[in-house]
Amino acid sequence: MTLKKIDISNFVFKINPDLSTVDWTYVCELFSKIDWRTRIENEIESAFRKSTWTLFVYHEDQIIAFGRVVGDGRYYAVMADIVVDPDFQGNGLGKKIISTLNGQLDNYHFVNLTAAPGKGDFYQKLGWKKQTTSYIWPQGPKQLRQHCEPEEGTEI
Repeated sequence: MTLKKIDISNFVFKINPDLSTVDWTYVCELFSKIDWRTRIENEIESAFRKSTWTLFVYHEDQIIAFGRVVGDGRYYAVMADIVVDPDFQGNGLGKKIISTLNGQLDNYHFVNLTAAPGKGDFYQKLGWKKQTTSYIWPQGPKQLRQHCEPEEGTEI
């Protein structure tokens, strides 16, 4: 599939919009469209409502990308759910979402994210560094395979 270049300057970026106006059904469809685990509307809405920062990108009044940050206001912030509709990928939207959200986090001591499998290079090109001290409590075998290094003498 060849992606056509699109001028993103005409897209509407909304930071912390009124979440009651968000089409949560379509947000869940975008998660599915990028092959992430199925999200349940009321659960993902609740997660966004509990987030410190949210950002939605609109093209012709339709959500085409989003991201969010969960934080404690000072010490720890975690970027989550950085999603761009595949039809609009390759035009700098992911980079713009990351930089816009990151611009809100200057006063935090630690800003982290978990990259989707195979997307680490994208974040490294933006200046993110791979941590040597980060750990995860896997919530199942798939997460163990996708996000964990094998322990010495074992296979994941």
